[in-house]
Amino acid sequence: MDDGDSVARSADKDDAPPGDDGSSTPLPETIQIGNSPTYKLDRKLGKGGFGQVYVGRRISTPSLSDRTPGANALEVAIKFEHRTSKGCNYGAPYEWQVYNTLSGIHGVPRVHYKGKQSEYYIMIMDMLGPSLWDVWNNNSHSMSVEMVACIAIEAISILEKMHSKGYVHGDVKPENFLLGPPGTLQEKKLFLVDLGLATKWKDTGTGELVEYDQRPDVFRGTVRYASVHAHLGRTGSRRDDLESLAYTLVFLLRGRLPWQGYQGENKGFLVCKKKMATSPESLCCFCPQPFRQFVEYVVNLKFDEEPNYAKCISLFDGIVGPNPDIRPINTDGAQKLIYQVGQKRGRLMMEEDDDDQPKKKIRMGMPATQWVSVYNARRPMKQRYHYNVADGRLAQHISKGNEDGLFISSVASCSNLWALIMDAGTGFTSQVYELSPYFLHKEWIMEQWEKNFYITALAGANNGSSLVVMSRGTQYAQQSYKEADGQWWCPGMLAL
Repeated sequence: MDDGDSVARSADKDDAPPGDDGSSTPLPETIQIGNSPTYKLDRKLGKGGFGQVYVGRRISTPSLSDRTPGANALEVAIKFEHRTSKGCNYGAPYEWQVYNTLSGIHGVPRVHYKGKQSEYYIMIMDMLGPSLWDVWNNNSHSMSVEMVACIAIEAISILEKMHSKGYVHGDVKPENFLLGPPGTLQEKKLFLVDLGLATKWKDTGTGELVEYDQRPDVFRGTVRYASVHAHLGRTGSRRDDLESLAYTLVFLLRGRLPWQGYQGENKGFLVCKKKMATSPESLCCFCPQPFRQFVEYVVNLKFDEEPNYAKCISLFDGIVGPNPDIRPINTDGAQKLIYQVGQKRGRLMMEEDDDDQPKKKIRMGMPATQWVSVYNARRPMKQRYHYNVADGRLAQHISKGNEDGLFISSVASCSNLWALIMDAGTGFTSQVYELSPYFLHKEWIMEQWEKNFYITALAGANNGSSLVVMSRGTQYAQQSYKEADGQWWCPGMLAL
């Protein structure tokens, strides 16, 4: 699992193009939901753990006044989720419920139409611009202090609005913050997208907090930016979004986080351990003081503690230009919170609460006893499956699995598409495979036998093609196979 990918632990699933969403069903070429305009599918914008997003271009050209972002815009963002995808286990995507509550609030893009067409649940939204990761990547992996401080101000404001509605985002990272469309009045405005991992931190009806729980076997989020509490499987609350934001800000400013680079089965554990041992001072070295103060504050928040968003914003407001009109990011949404602290600039003291009583610091990056972490050194079971895979995509999935230490343990075929199961616990030391247009390629099999590879999986397709997987490190010392015509093949037969 790459530390930049969002996950809620589950198996991977891929398909033949162009669906990419758990099914070989092609995406519709034109989209029309309810009384929406008709859109023609254009370029792909991206793919996440809960669907894929394309540009939809309105077929009937709108008037000039309609070309601004909105329901009648010339271009919109269209999100597809196949009805069999993991986000649609109980009908319409869970993300729809979240957008029903949050759509249109400050910093959350508007959803204009939702519905089902063909095999897909479809959501039509405002078209936005580049992500903060795109901006950082296109700027030689750097951002100015003022730019990151403005991002901090506006992001805290967006999270405050979202939290006030009873939700935590659950996957705060540079890729999920987008700017408005270039060349429009919103091009400097910040938006938070991808609500597929959002959860409630309180019951909006009663106002009561959700029940605290801890499940160390469950992880939701992105390894690089997740809070320590998320790594430990603790119920998400407001503190987790702010901790992830802190890591996002440091990444954008410094270009790297101390826990990047871990690989292998235990990467999540090692990243968590490194986060727990990294002090705010070490994490924020070479950063202006407000960044260290912000990190120190958010990592010490309690599960049910209400963050002081206004004071957090006042930290960063003190290191940006005084004229909001020329700031690199629009911070209008945060002005109300700034006013709440009397426009005091940069005075958040992490050692004191509002009542001026000393506040005990819990997490300072030293080995501390507050973390209860149970780790089983036994190699965990790891398995991945892909189905509805076309011939042309086999190499991609197999290569990625091999990079992650997985080998093919089983293959199958249906309707000339392939299914693969890849495991970490096979015991194989190396593996080769052959996709042949006929059944079976005996010369290739004989050649691999000579190299001490043995058949460990094979399947045939309706069109007569076959997929044969051969591995080293098996328990076999000798092997043969028999085809339907009764012909036996075994090592040495070609030499007879």
